[in-house]
Amino acid sequence: MDVEDADFKPLTAEQAQQLRDANPEPSPWWVIVAQVVAGVIVAGIAWAWTGRPVAGVSALYGALAVAIPAALFVRGAMRGTEAANPSAAMLRFFVWELIKLALTVAFLAAAPWVIGDLSWLAMLAGIVAAMKMYWVALVVRPRLLNRI
Repeated sequence: MDVEDADFKPLTAEQAQQLRDANPEPSPWWVIVAQVVAGVIVAGIAWAWTGRPVAGVSALYGALAVAIPAALFVRGAMRGTEAANPSAAMLRFFVWELIKLALTVAFLAAAPWVIGDLSWLAMLAGIVAAMKMYWVALVVRPRLLNRI
């Protein structure tokens, strides 16, 4: 343990700022955009595969049922993060996560009334495609960090 402590050299404020400038934090909004794009792609595939426009609409609705609440979560959780104390930030995170989950359930519960001849399988494909974008973000993020 002494060897590790001896090798540690804290950064000065200027060095820390240079490190932050050289490695900016990626925006969480690109995940939301990726969810919508994935939904559009799956909607196009569903429409082309089945020949029914309602399959494409169902798939897009499924992706939007994930992306819209996620966008509200990002907006709500990121608002005021600069001046907040850690406990307030954690509370805000959990409250917005609860809101996101409730909105997603509400979107899915309303699906049969919003879309007349709902294709459940296509909607599920849209949901899965949008949800997988979180995993894509986890895979892409380490690559961004390894550019240093």
